[in-house]
Amino acid sequence: MSDEQHQNLAIIGHVDHGKSTLVGRLLYETGSVPEHVIEQHKEEAEEKGKGGFEFAYVMDNLAEERERGVTIDIAHQEFSTDEYDFTIVDCPGHRDFVKNMITGASQADNAVLVVAADDGVQPQTQEHVFLARTLGIGELIVAVNKMDLVDYGESEYKQVVEEVKDLLNQVRFDTENAKFIPVSAFEGDNIAEESDHTDWYDGEILLEALNDLPAPEPPTDAPLRLPIQDVYTISGIGTVPVGRVETGILNTGDNVSFQPSDVSGEVKTVEMHHEEVPKAEPGDNVGFNVRGVGKDDIRRGDVCGPADDPPSVAETFQAQIVVMQHPSVITEGYTPVFHAHTAQVACTVESLDQKIDPASGEVAEENPDFIQNGDAAVVTVRPQKPLSIEPSSEIPELGSFAIRDMGQTIAAGKVLSVNER
Repeated sequence: MSDEQHQNLAIIGHVDHGKSTLVGRLLYETGSVPEHVIEQHKEEAEEKGKGGFEFAYVMDNLAEERERGVTIDIAHQEFSTDEYDFTIVDCPGHRDFVKNMITGASQADNAVLVVAADDGVQPQTQEHVFLARTLGIGELIVAVNKMDLVDYGESEYKQVVEEVKDLLNQVRFDTENAKFIPVSAFEGDNIAEESDHTDWYDGEILLEALNDLPAPEPPTDAPLRLPIQDVYTISGIGTVPVGRVETGILNTGDNVSFQPSDVSGEVKTVEMHHEEVPKAEPGDNVGFNVRGVGKDDIRRGDVCGPADDPPSVAETFQAQIVVMQHPSVITEGYTPVFHAHTAQVACTVESLDQKIDPASGEVAEENPDFIQNGDAAVVTVRPQKPLSIEPSSEIPELGSFAIRDMGQTIAAGKVLSVNER
């Protein structure tokens, strides 16, 4: 990594609008993928009768995915521009993968929304924009992709821009700050250099727009929050919890507390990439050893924080949720599984407090009887077993969650307040 600032960038948009190809193209143009790898993918794509998919292949490098022709997991890919080191949180367009967009390391700072010039705004485009808005993504760069398929027509481009602006206005996204760029990820137009095909366009190209994104404020001044992904026993060291620092700083010698397991101890060592380090900062994936904490004392889903400012454990919490897909209606007493950071806990919806108009954010109805697809609502939730979670306004990294049921993501949300146990 260079000394550049770091950004997590989400690539969102409808499934067939060319996200993978755009990501592959970005990696290629910034030298993050060597030429020979692209050539190899090109041959393979042609053999399968999918010539032209080579950039997408860079991303979909799992055999199973190639066979199915879809992007599944979040692939973490990194590329650098003059200003930033970007980690791409590739957000696959398929609906069951929305959960990946919401939990894990998907706390994107900004996003590129990909909309195909020949297809315009689709239901998934709307869903992703609404999610991005709910999850607090800052700025949006709109890549109007596949311009080559509409012969680089300015009128087609303008029509898509208007459609997207309407959508952004509906969910109260700041259209003043959104940038629109006509691109062809397939041909490489307006990605790393200006295209001769769009002489009617005089704005920034994609890499320039990425360079101009505002720098995220690193959450180092927030208290330490480190959700545990796994707990290992390593001979000669002992118990080693592993996870990613979301906020604050983990120093050797710190007294830390794990919640909701409610055990604490002193940090003896911190390891990153198999090397001992004195401290770890937000974004660092670390293993660490804590004096007096054994393998059976803590588990995945616990959150590590300072002993004198331990992570909140919710008796109940109030949250704003967006229902994306539920076969019928959600009423009080509904108990799906909430995925928050690394925890997965069944939670009961105790009360439906307000129905919110997703377009305006105003309260549409107090204490509704039910909520359904497309609704936004404020609800009170009771975890069925202890869950450490924080108000999104205080520690956004630990304040968002996905709700899963019947093998799919049915809703997403953010925590408004926590009633601690």
